[in-house]
Amino acid sequence: MDPRTAAVSERLSGVSRVAAVAGSKGGIGKSVVATTMALALAGRGRSVGLFDLDFTSPSAHVILGTRAGFPAEEFGIEPHEAAGIRVMSVAFLLGDSPAPLRGVDATNALLELLAITNWGDLDVLVLDMPPGLGDTSLDVIRLIPRLEFVLVGTSSRLVISSVERAAALLRELRVPVAGIVENMSRSGGDGVEALAGRHGFPFLGSVPFDPALEEAVGDVGRLREGAVFGAVDGVVARLGW
Repeated sequence: MDPRTAAVSERLSGVSRVAAVAGSKGGIGKSVVATTMALALAGRGRSVGLFDLDFTSPSAHVILGTRAGFPAEEFGIEPHEAAGIRVMSVAFLLGDSPAPLRGVDATNALLELLAITNWGDLDVLVLDMPPGLGDTSLDVIRLIPRLEFVLVGTSSRLVISSVERAAALLRELRVPVAGIVENMSRSGGDGVEALAGRHGFPFLGSVPFDPALEEAVGDVGRLREGAVFGAVDGVVARLGW
């Protein structure tokens, strides 16, 4: 047995809840939802961590405006602090260099980061998952048995079809799903809400499309004032975390 697996359990022993924010496709705003959820939780007085697990295109640090410097090391590596959130990303280790990992290399990178990151005591650790339910996602499910998912979709029929398959897979694997969120909504979440109903998952609400979001990226103060933050804060309230 890989000794790092036991180290993962030890690193997460002080974490009460681990929430994986996942989307079936790229470009649907999953990272914005995950990062804003962490901000909303912190705003409600929770101790929160945010772990960006998209090794190919990490973006949580960009959304928060966090400098991508190498983290401090003491009995493991210490996540950066940003806006009251403990944040970890492969970008802090590699800077702007790409991380074209696949197969066993991706598994080893994930296992190593989980085994050496010192999260301490947290109410919630939010995982910003890579797109889809590929190797990294399946490894996360295997390594963190307390995991629960928040699925993100949009009103696009292509996205709904893809989220449908992801929801079915999670049900087959018996992984808890805390609910489904519609992102970038322009007219309400009928399609995503119906999908949630078909699988017996809570529909957590709609997050509006906000053309001002792009200008707020990297500025936590402006993010907190925007429509996206307000809607995601409502999602957090429905989750009861």
